[in-house]
Amino acid sequence: MKSSILSGKTYFIRTFGCQMNLHDSERVSGLLDSLGCLEVGEPSDADIVIFMTCCVREAADTRLYGQCSSCKSLPKPPSGRRVIAVGGCIAQRDGEGLLTNLDNVDVIFGTHSIAHVGELIAQAFEDGDHHVRCEEIEDKGATSMPWHRATTFHSWVPIMTGCNNYCSYCIVPYVRGREKSRPFDQIVDEVSGLVRSGVREITLLGQNVNSYGRDIFGKPRFADLLRAVGETGIERIRFTSSHPKDLLPETIDAMCDVPAVMPHLHLAVQSGSSRVLKEMNRRYTREQYIDLVHSIREKIPGIALTTDIIVGFPGETEEDFLQTLSLAEQVRYAQAFTFIYSKREGTPAAKIDDPTPHDVILDRFNRLVSVVETTAHEFNQGQLHTTVPALIEGTSKKDDCMLQGKSPWNQTVHAPLPVGSDIDSYIGKIVDVDVNVAKTWYLSGSLVGGPR
Repeated sequence: MKSSILSGKTYFIRTFGCQMNLHDSERVSGLLDSLGCLEVGEPSDADIVIFMTCCVREAADTRLYGQCSSCKSLPKPPSGRRVIAVGGCIAQRDGEGLLTNLDNVDVIFGTHSIAHVGELIAQAFEDGDHHVRCEEIEDKGATSMPWHRATTFHSWVPIMTGCNNYCSYCIVPYVRGREKSRPFDQIVDEVSGLVRSGVREITLLGQNVNSYGRDIFGKPRFADLLRAVGETGIERIRFTSSHPKDLLPETIDAMCDVPAVMPHLHLAVQSGSSRVLKEMNRRYTREQYIDLVHSIREKIPGIALTTDIIVGFPGETEEDFLQTLSLAEQVRYAQAFTFIYSKREGTPAAKIDDPTPHDVILDRFNRLVSVVETTAHEFNQGQLHTTVPALIEGTSKKDDCMLQGKSPWNQTVHAPLPVGSDIDSYIGKIVDVDVNVAKTWYLSGSLVGGPR
């Protein structure tokens, strides 16, 4: 590929879905930067528009179709010709079939082909034809690509790709493939390099981080990895996603022992009904999940537990839902991402007939949201009238004079930017905030001392 073909071209990337997609987008951005491309803030200013897609829920497909179609009405780009590319999970799932509904798309690249996005886009500029690459096996690792991080103080660090769990509702194993762990020393070396470059917080990424190392060592070694990463000097460690069936006691011990691991755990339950959990192929029961929560809180009092819950899984009865509602009330989550079940063709659950009326499912969803709002508000009261260290990410979307950051418990924290201060002197720094307001979704207060 002649890099001069892309040199000077402008690009815009829009990302849908999970943190793994965000990381993939940073890699694609880094690759385009290395080929001389220039990032812009709006699709209208871009010669290259890339959509990094998610296919976990049907709404993602709808958003992609709408935004691709809207590109047809954009003004001419700087170079006179615009190339539209679709990557990520929808691209992997549908491949060339996307062209049936999206006739203005030029390039399609799957989850295992992001290292080839530069050459695919260059070919599209050269010949004006469609170019599709959706291989089942990755020949070039994304982690070997150049990197354009969205921030200098936080970094995504993938530790594995793929998933072996095959939950009956989930399309991810079919588009991300089987679990494949990165070499242990490679991850630790990467984090050490990030620390040297000034990164203060990392998020370890995997579809199921608790399985890390099973394919390499014959058993999971996520606990060992947490300890090794903690020794690099990184200040804050987070990780996602964490499957309950694989969260071992030694991992809980490592979370407790490593000071850099933040007191926050996202532990997706999906349902509080053991019957539904079996239908979902989650491989744990309601009772096992609750016992696990007790073990975690015994070792890490005050930890923020967050979760994912699906309402309206095919065949869910009112009794099943009440089991979910009571589990949420018992666990008292700091936050929960609640979803109405979305059928994904190609998954076992898609074949289950469900006569439950939508208004019944919507009523259940609203009842669950009400419980989650109550427990989230209750959790945040625990920080009221305390001093919370917040890593500042920028300013509030609603007020440029209001600092916004994250607490160790992953709460959004607001504090006024001191008069006469420059926001750039706070971004990426940790500040102490004396919390005097604790709402359902955020904390706010006043600064104590300066940034560090």
